[in-house]
Amino acid sequence: MKKFINATVYGDENNRQQQATEILVKDGVIEAIGNNLPSADEEIDLKGRLVVPPYVDAHLHLDYVYTGKSDGAGNDTGTLFEGIARWHNVKKTQTLEDAKERALKGIEEEVSKGVQFIRTHIDVCDPDLTGLKAMLELREQLKDNVTIQIVAFPQEGMYAYKGGEELIEEALKMGADCVGGIPHFEWAYEFGQDSVRKAVELAVKYDKLIDIHCDETDDPMSRHVQLLNALVMIEGIGSRTAASHTCSFGSADDAYAFRMMQLFEQSGMNFISLPTENAYLQGRQDTYPKRRGLTRVKEFWESGINVCFGQDSINDPWYPAGNGNLMNILDNGIHLAQTMSFEQLDTCLDLITYNGAKTLNVEDQYGLEKGKPANFLVLDAETPFEAVRQRADVLASIRNGNYLFKKPEPSYDIELDLFRKTK
Repeated sequence: MKKFINATVYGDENNRQQQATEILVKDGVIEAIGNNLPSADEEIDLKGRLVVPPYVDAHLHLDYVYTGKSDGAGNDTGTLFEGIARWHNVKKTQTLEDAKERALKGIEEEVSKGVQFIRTHIDVCDPDLTGLKAMLELREQLKDNVTIQIVAFPQEGMYAYKGGEELIEEALKMGADCVGGIPHFEWAYEFGQDSVRKAVELAVKYDKLIDIHCDETDDPMSRHVQLLNALVMIEGIGSRTAASHTCSFGSADDAYAFRMMQLFEQSGMNFISLPTENAYLQGRQDTYPKRRGLTRVKEFWESGINVCFGQDSINDPWYPAGNGNLMNILDNGIHLAQTMSFEQLDTCLDLITYNGAKTLNVEDQYGLEKGKPANFLVLDAETPFEAVRQRADVLASIRNGNYLFKKPEPSYDIELDLFRKTK
């Protein structure tokens, strides 16, 4: 039995005021959270620091990581569509061993920054399904340290890529967790609509989750999200569905947008915004004013529509940067979405924790509650506000009651002293 004491526990929306300072862990499970809990074999003093559930990266492409400097990967226009064209050539050179090595490096980078849950989109527009095979192996090998969900994603289109529909279905049979799609990339709007219908059909057939790259464009008339929402509402699977990106929804007129938000509330569909990548990719044809590339994060959040953030890319043909630091993603996202009131700063960690877990449908194994796995982070801050303001570092990551990693106390060889006298 372990007891973590002198903590500041970050609760979900139902437990904001719990003001707990102790966490009791038994056999890798949270036995109790509160104050003045029973003694334990080991007591760990957290010295007032903030304890949060693990970071959730709800959208990442692990088969693309570290290919940004590969031969032929240069994206001169900085657009989504050139990135797809470049990847078409780059992926031809990857082997199973190469895909595993790069993906493992990406996972290690994310886990070292506090991520314990990852949803990764794996390109299945490949007759050999190389990336998928690599990720299925890693998902099993690493399951004790990180929870990975795999999306069968047709990067070059379900119909624009010959045989794409069959490859998605084969990936689901092999063990992918989610059905993906990219309707705005199909050769005609009607094919995009067909791909949305097919994704929902496959999800129902194989009892899978859905995560569609939806309307990742500045075109305000790209409205595939409308059909997706209607179909999953009919099937009653809105909570098992995510619409990623939805950049065009940030450009749509208010009459359409507010009508749709009423329907999103009814369906319970989830939204994933990728702040850094879409700020980089979108608005490329704009002069000024130049669009931010973000969906309506603020309006979703304030309306109670579940929305979360993700990294998306780590050094690939679409985005040259990225390092799996979700505190950086959060920092960019709340600036771009203008969600930085004091009240919002106290709760915006939800965008990379609880909201992501809801999107992934892993709430039964996630959160700081009695009976849940003892998975949590210790941040170098004493309050949520200070954690966000200071972009607080992760001092420790605990998984099933044991340390995934622990950093030494921050210290200086020579501390700053503005009043130090010099001779």
